[in-house]
Amino acid sequence: MSDHWPDKVDHLQGLQTVDWICIGIYACVTIGIGWYFGRRQRSTKEYFVGRGNMNPLLIGISLFVTLLSTISYLSKPGEALGKGPVLLTGLLALPFAYWIVGYVLLPVYMRHRVTSAYELLESRLGLGIRLLGAAMFIALRLVWMSLLVYLAAKAMIVMMGIDEQWIPLVVLITGFVAVIYTSVGGLQAVVVTDTLQFLLLLGGALLVLAMITFQMDGFSWFPTEWHPQWDTQPIISFDPRTRLSVVGMLFMMVTWIVCTAGGDQTSVQRFMATRNATSARHAYAIQLIASAFVTIVLGLVGFALLGFFEAHPDQLPKDMNLYKDADDIFPWYIAHRLPVGIAGLVVSAMFAAAMSSIDSGVNSITAVVMTDFLDRFGKQPATERGHILAAKLLAFLIGTIVVVGSSFMGAIPGNITAVTNKTVSLLTSPIFGLFFFALFVPFVKPVAVWLATFLGIITAVVIAFSGPLVTWLHLHWGIRSETFGVSLQEKLDEATGEISLLAPDPISFQWIGPAALLVIIVTGVGLSWILSRIQPPRHPEHSSSR
Repeated sequence: MSDHWPDKVDHLQGLQTVDWICIGIYACVTIGIGWYFGRRQRSTKEYFVGRGNMNPLLIGISLFVTLLSTISYLSKPGEALGKGPVLLTGLLALPFAYWIVGYVLLPVYMRHRVTSAYELLESRLGLGIRLLGAAMFIALRLVWMSLLVYLAAKAMIVMMGIDEQWIPLVVLITGFVAVIYTSVGGLQAVVVTDTLQFLLLLGGALLVLAMITFQMDGFSWFPTEWHPQWDTQPIISFDPRTRLSVVGMLFMMVTWIVCTAGGDQTSVQRFMATRNATSARHAYAIQLIASAFVTIVLGLVGFALLGFFEAHPDQLPKDMNLYKDADDIFPWYIAHRLPVGIAGLVVSAMFAAAMSSIDSGVNSITAVVMTDFLDRFGKQPATERGHILAAKLLAFLIGTIVVVGSSFMGAIPGNITAVTNKTVSLLTSPIFGLFFFALFVPFVKPVAVWLATFLGIITAVVIAFSGPLVTWLHLHWGIRSETFGVSLQEKLDEATGEISLLAPDPISFQWIGPAALLVIIVTGVGLSWILSRIQPPRHPEHSSSR
């Protein structure tokens, strides 16, 4: 079918008027949904957790779309195309994660009907731990949202065929549409629009998959052997430098899924919007099922893109490498291969993915700031109407910070998958550790929690930035990089032409979350046990009068 394709890809046009109309209609619809739900709210509880009886199907899809985000939508096809299929083995972690979250965590969590998950920490560990958890969550989500907004904008300019100088404008438009309908509509608007965005995300990926299958007259794109450009991805590896292994992937995924469900306000807030633990469990099952299905689809999209451009290398621009630029292949195909109108729908899906994560993050951060800081210290407005208005203004301010902060994300180098894990994994395990101690360790001591959290964060940072750390030790202290099992490599800055030295990571990013969680649990439980032996707890019956 290559006879029907143009000889030069440069002649292919980008988005047309019909595509822009589709994008505009979508933006207007989402803002309209926010306005509709916003005018029906009567309390901050409705704003943050709906009415406590929302449909588990909607909650489950909302959870999935929120945690999928544009980052996953771009990284999974790019990872499958450029690195190999080991990401699909992460699906084996889902049954383990479901049992832990559904039958261990949710029954405990749902006994406490709270607006902010971090309210649960104060009664057991004190105000300081509550504020620590809330502050870590805010920091985590601000960085995460800033990163995904930047990556979404970068992908969109590829699809639109415009220069990178327009990234700030795309960020501004994407961010503020999401902020407007979130700050106006609250959680109900977020959940409903997330469901719409899920359909667009799935539809966009399936359209790309269908187009490639049609253009190649079948499924000849499916890989039948290990590609020579893919990484070595063993089932198990005792070399910490191995980027991804099947066992390492399982540990990473179980840790991330459980810690996110059990410590992230974005997830806990949605569980609280359901009727009871059973409904929350159903919502979580729906999230995992949707996650598994879409992960498979996105992985197949990566394989299809690889097969297509290997069969027709002349259809790829000369300045784009199929393997080094793997993360950009998916958005480029959308812009230059899909028919007019369909391309607009898929760009809307990208637009939707970015907004689904912004809306949920902004709403969750707003709930934490209002509940854990303002309300907790008696700074709330005098009336309920004023409370709702303050929440909406705060949501708008947080969204503005994210939009501005995203302009600095271009300085972060590397593959999307690696960069994402090196940022979001830094605080995911430490935040969950607080809940683990508060709800499941009866002899816990606050001082042990503080120390364990600190050591966990240090562990995560050292692993995430082990390569730059080795480079720094070599340049400033003369410690040879070979001591850590790696060699310094020259890196060219294409913008300035400067060459610098950088060591590969001696420890893979797949161990950030598991290692940090292990350090936190062992340190916290061990020190708490020692302190409880030194200072036995006082029993209430000894001090109470009869």
